[in-house]
Amino acid sequence: MQGNFFNLYTHQFARVAVGVPRCRVADPEFNAAQTLHLARQAAAQGAALVAFPELGLSAYTCDDLFHQRALLEGCERALAAIVAESVSLPAALVVGLPLRVGHALFNCAAIVARGRILGVVPKTYLPNYGEFYEARQFTPGDCTVADHLELAGQHVPFGASLLFEIADVPGLRFHVEICEDVWVPIPPSSFAALAGANVLVNLSASNVVVGKSGYRHQLVSQQSARCLAAYLYTSAGRGESSTDLAWDGQAVIYENGELLAESERFLDESHLILADVDLERLAHERMRQTTFGQSVLRHKAEAARFQTVSFEIGLQMDQPLPLVRRVERFPYVPADRRRRDERCDEVYNIQVQALLQRLSAIGTDKVVIGVSGGLDSTHALLVCAKAMDRLNLPRSNIIGVTMPGFATSERTLQQARALMRVVGCTMLEIDIRPSCEQMLKDIGHPYAEGKEVYDVTFENVQAGERTSHLFRLANFHNAIVIGTGDLSELALGWCTYGVGDHMSHYNVNASVPKTLIAHLVRWVAETGAVGADGSRVLLDILDTEISPELVPGKNGNAPAQRTEQFIGPYELQDFNLYYILRYGFAPSKVAFLALTAWQDRERGVWPEEDHVKRNQYDLAAIKHNLGIFVHRFFKTSQFKRSCVPNSPKVGSGGSLSPRGDWRAPSDSEEVVWKADLTRIPDRTADA
Repeated sequence: MQGNFFNLYTHQFARVAVGVPRCRVADPEFNAAQTLHLARQAAAQGAALVAFPELGLSAYTCDDLFHQRALLEGCERALAAIVAESVSLPAALVVGLPLRVGHALFNCAAIVARGRILGVVPKTYLPNYGEFYEARQFTPGDCTVADHLELAGQHVPFGASLLFEIADVPGLRFHVEICEDVWVPIPPSSFAALAGANVLVNLSASNVVVGKSGYRHQLVSQQSARCLAAYLYTSAGRGESSTDLAWDGQAVIYENGELLAESERFLDESHLILADVDLERLAHERMRQTTFGQSVLRHKAEAARFQTVSFEIGLQMDQPLPLVRRVERFPYVPADRRRRDERCDEVYNIQVQALLQRLSAIGTDKVVIGVSGGLDSTHALLVCAKAMDRLNLPRSNIIGVTMPGFATSERTLQQARALMRVVGCTMLEIDIRPSCEQMLKDIGHPYAEGKEVYDVTFENVQAGERTSHLFRLANFHNAIVIGTGDLSELALGWCTYGVGDHMSHYNVNASVPKTLIAHLVRWVAETGAVGADGSRVLLDILDTEISPELVPGKNGNAPAQRTEQFIGPYELQDFNLYYILRYGFAPSKVAFLALTAWQDRERGVWPEEDHVKRNQYDLAAIKHNLGIFVHRFFKTSQFKRSCVPNSPKVGSGGSLSPRGDWRAPSDSEEVVWKADLTRIPDRTADA
C-alpha cells in the first residue's frame, strides 16, 4: 500500500467532478473565469478529473456566430488562459470549445493538465433534427485526416479515438465524447471502454423539456452499466440563450449503473458535484464478467484504433482524504424503506418459488423443519408456510420439531411453540437430553460422569442428535428436511460439519445473510401475514439475543454462549462478507470502507425504524473483527462450504455454494490476507 491509509486514492478510488459554470453567450473571457473558479474548487477538494459543458467557452447557443473569427479566436485565448492557470492545479480539466482544424470547424473537448493540452476530441455525431442544427456550423469529427493540431503554442493530438491515462492515479483511464455521441445506438464510449477506458466523460449542452431529465438518467445509467464504467455527464445551465430553448444545468455521475451524484437543476449560479469512483470495483466487474473480454475480441479492430495519452497531475496521497461516497452500513439491506420492502418481498418470493419447485420436482408434499425459536428457523418456517399455501396444501404438511437440549432457554422454547401454533404446522416436541446423555456415556465423555465439561464434543452431540431426529422423521413421513443455516454462518463456519445448520435436504436460507433475515422476519411481522398474535411472536424472536444454546449457564438455565462475542457483530461481519465475496477487496480496503460507514453513528443514512440499533465502531474494533472474519473465512471453514446442500441464490451479493459463486480449496492458506491486515493502523490519526 502506497500513501496514507486514510486517503481514498490509496484504496483505488478516484475523486471526479462535473462543473456547470454560469455562462454568457459569446463571452469566452467570462466563461473561462467561471470555469477556472469551479476547477479550483474541485482541485482543492481533491478531484483528479473535472468535466465542463459542451462548447462551454463560447456557450452552446451561438448559432451562426460560430463562423465569426473574433469569437473563435476569443475561445482560443480563453483556452490558453485556462492552460496557464492549470499549472498549479493537480487535476485534469475537460473543457468544450469550437476549434478550426484545417478548413473545417469542430465541436471539441480539450483535455488540459499542468500547463499542457493533452489532446482535443471532436464530436462524432452532429444532431440535425428537432431544435438542433449543428451540421449547419460544424463538421463531424471523423471528417478529417488531421491527427494533430497547433493550439496555444503546443502540438496537440486530435481525434475521437484518444484515451487519457492519469499515471499518478493508478487505474484511471478516461475517454471523452460529446452530447449526441451517447444518444446513438453504439456510442463511441462503448468502443473506448473495450479499449480500456473505465471513466467516460460527456460534455453536453442538452436543453431541457418535460421528461428529458429522467431520460438522461436512463441513458447515462445504462451506458455506465453496459460498459462497466463510471460516466460523467454535464449539461449547460444559466446563461445560455433562451431564444427558443431553456436549460437546466443538470449534472450526473454514475458508476456501473448506480447514481453517485446529481446536481440540483435550474440553479442561478455556477455549481459543482463530486463523486468518488471505485476503480477497483470496475476492474473486478470486468474481470468477473468474462463476456466483457469476449466483446473486446469481437470488436478488436474498433478498440485497436484508440491511442493512449499518459500524463501526471502531481497528485499527493500523503494526507488524509476521506470518502464523500455513500457507503451503506448494511450492504444487503437498503436503508430506504420502500427499496427495503421491495428487497424483502423479492427475496422471500425467490425462496418460496425455489422450495415449491423442489417439492413439485421430487413429488413430496411434506417437509420437516427444526424450530429453535431463533431467527433463522423462524424465517425458514415462514418460507415453508408460504410454499404450502402456493401449492394449495395444508400447513399441517409442515412438521415443525422443537428439540430442547441442555441449554435451551425457556424463552426460546416458548417462542418455538408459539410460532408453530400461529403458523399452523404440525407440532412435535422432542427432548433430546436422554439420547444425548446416552451418546455421551457411550463415548466416555466426562459429562456422563457428572463433570461440567462443556467442550465442542458436548455441543456437537446435541447438534447431531437433532439432525438425526429430523432426518429419521423425514424418512418416516416421506418428507424432506428443510435447512435453516444462513449465509453469514457459512462464511464464518459457524455450523457443525454434517449436522445441525450445515446439513439438510434443501436449505432455503443458505444465501441470505443474517442482517437481511432479521429484516425479512420483521417485514413479515409488519405485513400482518401471520395475524396480530403471529406478529407479536415474530417481534419477540427479533428481540432475543442470538445464541446456539448448547452450553448451560452457571445457574443451569440461561445459556452461557452469546454468538456475537465469539464471531463478532453480524452487522460488521456481513459488511466484510459483502465486499470480500462480491468484489474480492483486500482487508485493508474493506477496513477503510467500514470506517467510512461505521465510525460515526451521526453520519450517513440508517434504516428509518426505531428498532435499528445505531452502533458505531472505531478502527481498532473494525480491524479486530475483520481479523476474525479473515481467519474463519479463508483458513478454517471452506471444507464445510465445499459440501453444502442445494439452495437458491437470492442476490448479486453472491452465495457460497461450490456449484455457483464460490469455489475454493479446503486447505488454502490465509497468509496474504493476514499480511494485508497489518497495513491497517490500530487507530485513526486523531484517536
